[in-house]
Amino acid sequence: MQQKVPRTRLLNAVRQGLRETPAVALLGARQVGKTTLARQVAQAWQGPSRIFDLEVGAVREALAATPESVLGAGEGLVVVDEIQRMPALFEVLRPILDDPDRRAVFLLLGSASPDLVKGVSETLAGRVRFADVAGFSLSEVGLEHQRRLWMRGGFPRAWLAPTSGAWARWTESFAQAFLERDIAGLGSRVSPATLGRFWRMLAHYHGQVWNAAELARSMDVSPTAANRYRDLLAGTFMVRVLPPWFENLGKRLVKSPKVYLRDSGILHFLLGIEEADDLPMHPRYGASWEGFALEQVLIAHGAREAYFYATLRGAELDLLLLRRGRRWGFEFKCTEAPRTTKAMHITLDDLGLEHLWVVYPGTLRFPLTERITALPLVEVNDISFTSEP
Repeated sequence: MQQKVPRTRLLNAVRQGLRETPAVALLGARQVGKTTLARQVAQAWQGPSRIFDLEVGAVREALAATPESVLGAGEGLVVVDEIQRMPALFEVLRPILDDPDRRAVFLLLGSASPDLVKGVSETLAGRVRFADVAGFSLSEVGLEHQRRLWMRGGFPRAWLAPTSGAWARWTESFAQAFLERDIAGLGSRVSPATLGRFWRMLAHYHGQVWNAAELARSMDVSPTAANRYRDLLAGTFMVRVLPPWFENLGKRLVKSPKVYLRDSGILHFLLGIEEADDLPMHPRYGASWEGFALEQVLIAHGAREAYFYATLRGAELDLLLLRRGRRWGFEFKCTEAPRTTKAMHITLDDLGLEHLWVVYPGTLRFPLTERITALPLVEVNDISFTSEP
């Protein structure tokens, strides 16, 4: 098993961002590979570079004492890792980034979304280019490792674990550290046990329309609390909340979001699935594929203007992307022989889709109709969103 996975697309995006803007922020879950990417950028940087890791107490103390002088005097490339641990630094960085005599560019690494760290979006507006860092993608590890990636997820240490037992132990340790340290570090007052119970429960609702009241009853909490727990997991990149698409179509539409666990390995761990051979027998097998394939499409093409569509009469589309002024649809089917359904044809007409791809685990791309194509997951990166399928 290879011990290094090249992440060329991400590295090129970071380097381009640093050439064009005063700062780039890499955002993604803890342990997803942001620090490794930053070190690779720093090693190849032509000029001075310095890394401030806010996980280190001495570094936090130095930046807490004199942040303006430490960061303002920077030259070349300045990397600040786990910046969400010191939100006050965003206010310090604002005048530094605006200074025409600034001699440094900044690479900021964070494990919490700007919406979760109060005031960050407003402070950094127009000054920072944000880049999402997900786990390993299928295009990075290769088709021959699709089953492994689906089962173990994209966290580097999980995917590279030598055995399934090592994978399970790493994932358990990660989940515990995330709940007990990372969530507390964001100032949350939710107890690790409560959030862990909610997280595990949410795994069984993976891929379903959000129903705060139902989960709240199961947790014996209020719907407001259930929404808060969901948003906390979403803000730390553990959960994806996919909004519904609705407009005045004269139809009764689902207007609540769908919720997915973003990493399939975390999902399987929380569901108690430890071996890939056990996955097809689990009731959430199809939902697992849907979430895995959904993430691969969004890694390839971005999560902006991404929705699902469903009517109360049963017509549904797993993913709707708005690109180049047109609407493109995706259905995710865990079968070796995908076929069209009546719901697909209804959705094509309801939404006026330019094209619909049925993404499946196989290797052969073939037309199902003139506007519907069966597409192997490994080929989602090849979609160009033109009129040609």
